[in-house]
Amino acid sequence: MTAFEPLPSVAGGPAGSWPNRFAGLGGDFFTELPARGLPYPHWVATSPACAALLGWPADWANDAALQVLSGNAVWPGMRPLASVYSGHQFGVWAGQLGDGRALLLGEVDTPAGPQELQLKGAGLTPYSRMGDGRAVLRSSIREFLCSEAMHALGIPSTRALAITGSALPVRRETMETAAVVTRVAPSFIRFGHFEHFAHHGLHEPLGRLAEFFIAQYAPECLDAPLPVAALLEKVVRQTAELVAQWQAVGFCHGVMNTDNMSMLGLTIDYGPFGFLDGFDPGHVCNHSDHQGRYAYARQPNVAFWNLHALAQALLPLLPGEGEGAGEPLLAALEVYRSAFPAALMRRLRAKLGLLAEREEDQALSDDLLRLLAAHRIDFTIAFRRLSAISTDPAQDGTNEALRDLFLDREAFDAWAGRYRARLAAEQSRDAERQARMRATNPAVVLRNHLAEGAIRQAQAGDFGEVTRLLKVLQRPFDEPVSAADADFPPDWAQHLEVSCSS
Repeated sequence: MTAFEPLPSVAGGPAGSWPNRFAGLGGDFFTELPARGLPYPHWVATSPACAALLGWPADWANDAALQVLSGNAVWPGMRPLASVYSGHQFGVWAGQLGDGRALLLGEVDTPAGPQELQLKGAGLTPYSRMGDGRAVLRSSIREFLCSEAMHALGIPSTRALAITGSALPVRRETMETAAVVTRVAPSFIRFGHFEHFAHHGLHEPLGRLAEFFIAQYAPECLDAPLPVAALLEKVVRQTAELVAQWQAVGFCHGVMNTDNMSMLGLTIDYGPFGFLDGFDPGHVCNHSDHQGRYAYARQPNVAFWNLHALAQALLPLLPGEGEGAGEPLLAALEVYRSAFPAALMRRLRAKLGLLAEREEDQALSDDLLRLLAAHRIDFTIAFRRLSAISTDPAQDGTNEALRDLFLDREAFDAWAGRYRARLAAEQSRDAERQARMRATNPAVVLRNHLAEGAIRQAQAGDFGEVTRLLKVLQRPFDEPVSAADADFPPDWAQHLEVSCSS
């Protein structure tokens, strides 16, 4: 790569000194370099909720901020850097990867703890491989909206502060325009950071990374007999909870490579993601995933596979050698086998409005999902309508909106009879249960056609729909003002495709 001049520093800024704990790990972990900014940038959208997380004032998005978040300048104290990592992509070792289009700017101290800011799409880095280091407006809008939507759903996620855009042309399948997303998270460290050093036999920096991560993000592991094994168990539990939340809301990640798995249990790297419309356990949201490795129903097992890869990377840090050396890590991995189904069942009970735990709940929820799959019934709408179901025989007419979704009415009626009996067994009160269910089963998720509508308007120069949709997605459990936001997808949405270039 060609050397670049340091970026100009602009005065002020909404934060202080921009500390960077990750940079303290040393040069084995990153390359320090300036961004390659966007020419003549403009604001596309900002997230007031994310800015509030950072403790920034309402008027933070000024001209200086536009230049900084477009990669044209820095605030004093920022040290842009790209980190190196490796990983398995579609189950195959991919070798060295790294931040090919992302730059870490530094940290903001907030009441919730330090938050890192990262630019995505700010130009070439030493880890760009054959890429151009850019992000396009289309994929940037999708990541921005989904990052904030997932947070509003209560699902751990990286956040998105802003999108800036430019007329700079970028080629993907067609010619598009460039954009930069500002992402926010306590840490962007991934499974792949550990895999990188383990694969190359670099055990000293591997140990340094583990010590750093435990000290900064998992200090409770320090007092364990084997802190590395305790760390793995923590990551196993966090990942199990995260994937259970994905499954419960019908979210498909689309590219669950080990380099896209967060050590903090966050949803990270929104590329070819999607939310289920008609319920299909075999749904593959990534048009590039020709083998269906990351299909919706396979996500829990893929997460377990990825955790095995992380355990293998941590193995050199355990004392001793030989066949039994890895037993503590295997024991930590085994936690997933019970933690994931328990986490998923908790969420399914909540979606069904059940308070008590009963043995028949598993069959009740499984049978409903089978009915949804058999009829390809809309996942989000079905559970939202279930939230209004009444157990009062005099109110049976209010249940027709749900019943009408099913072609096999008798099969649904049989299931609904079991469900009502289950509610009666715990003396469920309709009004209280319905309120709980409406706070669990969203009315609105970021369906592909909603994102596509915002993208098409933005590509025509109108960013109003991005801002409007953001406001709707930040209140997903409320009935939206526009009924179309919560309605069935239009016919043309069946032909939308997202791929790894998205």
